[in-house]
Amino acid sequence: MRRLRSVKIVATLGPSSNDYETIRALFEAGADVFRLNMSHGTHDDIAKRHEIIRGVEAEFDRPIAILADLQGPKLRVGAFGNGPEELEIGQKFRLDLDEAPGDASRVQLPHKEIFAALEPGASLLVNDGKIRLKGESCGKDFADCVVTVGGTISDRKGVNVPDVVLPLAALSDKDRADLEFVCGLGVDWLALSFVQRADDVTEARKLAKGRAAILSKIEKPAAVAAFDEILAVSDGIMVARGDLGVELPVQNVPPIQKRLVRKCRAVAKPVIVATQMLESMIESPMPTRAEVSDVAAAIYEGADAVMLSAESAAGQYPIEAVETMNNVALEVESDPTYLQVIAASRGGAKDSIADGIVSAAREIAETTDIKAICCFTSSGTTANLVARERPRVPIIAMSANQATARRMVLTWGLHCVIGGELQRFKQAVVKSVRAARDGGFATSEDQIVVTAGVPFNMPGTTNILRVAPCEERLIYSSDPD
Repeated sequence: MRRLRSVKIVATLGPSSNDYETIRALFEAGADVFRLNMSHGTHDDIAKRHEIIRGVEAEFDRPIAILADLQGPKLRVGAFGNGPEELEIGQKFRLDLDEAPGDASRVQLPHKEIFAALEPGASLLVNDGKIRLKGESCGKDFADCVVTVGGTISDRKGVNVPDVVLPLAALSDKDRADLEFVCGLGVDWLALSFVQRADDVTEARKLAKGRAAILSKIEKPAAVAAFDEILAVSDGIMVARGDLGVELPVQNVPPIQKRLVRKCRAVAKPVIVATQMLESMIESPMPTRAEVSDVAAAIYEGADAVMLSAESAAGQYPIEAVETMNNVALEVESDPTYLQVIAASRGGAKDSIADGIVSAAREIAETTDIKAICCFTSSGTTANLVARERPRVPIIAMSANQATARRMVLTWGLHCVIGGELQRFKQAVVKSVRAARDGGFATSEDQIVVTAGVPFNMPGTTNILRVAPCEERLIYSSDPD
C-alpha cells in the first residue's frame, strides 16, 4: 500500500461512500485522509463512518487521518409566503428582522449581527452570488437594498456579506456540540469554517484541548486580509475556493491560492486546496480537461493535499474520482518540470538546528544515492520541516504517538509509521532500516538518512543526522545498544 506520490488526497464521505466496502475501496484507490462533513448527517452517521475508517486502518495497518469539517454559522433568508419570487435589476428590496413571510419587496434576514455591521454601499450576495444586492440605507433591524443582479429568490437561501467583518463567532452552538462530539470520537483534524480573524482559531483550540489539530478554512475576504495572523495560530490551512469565489471576483481566487500555498509551505504547515476540483465527476465517469489542469496546477504549486467534496460524498463515481486524482498526481510528479518548479519555490526561514538538520538531509539525499529520509518526531514538527524541503526521495515519518502519526498523514510526502519510544540512537537506526525495508523503500544494498533528537521523545530536539546502510544485521538486531 505504499503511495508512489507525495501529494495527499482528501476524500469526503457521504451517501455515496457510507459502507465499509466503498470506504475501503476509496483508500485502496488512493484516499489518504477522510473528511466528515458536519453540515450533513447525524452524530450516529458520523460515528458509523469514523468506526469504518478505523476498521480500514486496522486492516491495512497504516495510519489514516480523519478530518471533521465544522459547519460554521449559516446566514440565510427566511421563507416566502407565495413561493419563489423574481427580483429584477434596479428594483428595491428590503431585508429585515420581521418574521412575516416574504414577498417580492422584502424578506426576513434573522441575523441582527449583519444589520449591526452593514453600511450603505455594502454588497449582499444571495444563493451563492446568483443574486446581488447593494445596501442603500441601513438600520439596526433592516437594510434597504437595490438589486444589482436579479434572479429567483426562494426559502432559506444563503447570504454572503463580503465587504464587512461580521461580529459573528466562527463557532455556532451546533459547532460547539459537534466539536466536542468528534473530539470524543478521536478525529485527527478539525476544519474551522467562517474564520475571519485569529481569535476564531484560538477559541476553537481552547475547546479542542489538544485532542485534534486545527485547520482554518480560508473562505472569506477578511480571512485573506488577516491570513498571516490566522496562519500563525493554525496547524494547517484549507483554501476553500467555493465561498471565496462567491465573496471575491472569481479572477482573484487563483493568485490568492498561489500566495496562500506558498506562505503555508514557508512555515511548514500543511495546506489543502479544495472545492470543485473534479466537479463534473459527480455525474460523469470522466473529468473535463480543465478540471484535470486545475488539480495539476495545485500539485505543481506544492500543495500538501487536494480534496474531493461532492465527487466522493454524493457523486455517482466516487472511486473513479479518487483514481483520477491519483493518476493526475502520479503523472505530474513524474514530470521533470514539476521537480524544477518545486525546487525553485523551496524557501522558508531556517534559523534553528532542526532547520539545518533537515536541509542537510535533503541535500545529502539528492547528491548521493540515498533511497529515503527517515525522521523521528514526537509532535510532527520535524517531519513537517523535512516535508517543507520537498526532497526527491520518500520521507518515512516515525512516531511513538499514534495521534501524531495520524495527523502527519495530511502532510506532503510523509509515509507515516507508528513505532515504539526510543532510548538509544541505534534503536532509531534499526527501526528506520526495518521501516525502509518493510515498506519497499530500500534493499540491503541501499542507504537511508536518519534524523532524530536527543533527548529522545521530546518535541523540538532534532539534532542528529546519520547516513545508515540497510544491512541485514540491522533488520534482525533484537537489542540495539
